Amino acid sequence: MIGKDSPFSSPNPHRLYRNPHKGKVFGVCAGIADYLGFDALLVRILAVLGLVFFSMPVLIGYFLLAFLLKPTPDDLYGSPADEEFWRSVTMKPDRTLGGLRHKFRDLERRIGAMETCVTTQEFELNRAINDLEK
Repeated sequence: MIGKDSPFSSPNPHRLYRNPHKGKVFGVCAGIADYLGFDALLVRILAVLGLVFFSMPVLIGYFLLAFLLKPTPDDLYGSPADEEFWRSVTMKPDRTLGGLRHKFRDLERRIGAMETCVTTQEFELNRAINDLEK
């Protein structure tokens, strides 16, 4: 059983939800737009075009999604920064991994510089002088 304080108890931000607060009819197009990172108007236009050319499959699919998808939870993201992070991971994973790679490379370089400083004879000399002054 997962407790309330567990990180696994929060809603999944990578899941497809319908968004009845932003939507017109059941919020299916708004939910798809949020999930894919598109403008809801674009998804609605595509849905209407699909409805014109493929009426029955689009209607059946729309109503299936309307009844099968859960509404977007109010606590989907803990904060605006949390939402920005998850959207960037979802929409631009290569950029996110590149940023992490850059940060770790910078940390490795800085740690290497500290190791070099600590292992030099000058560090030992400064340490001995500081110990004498005390």
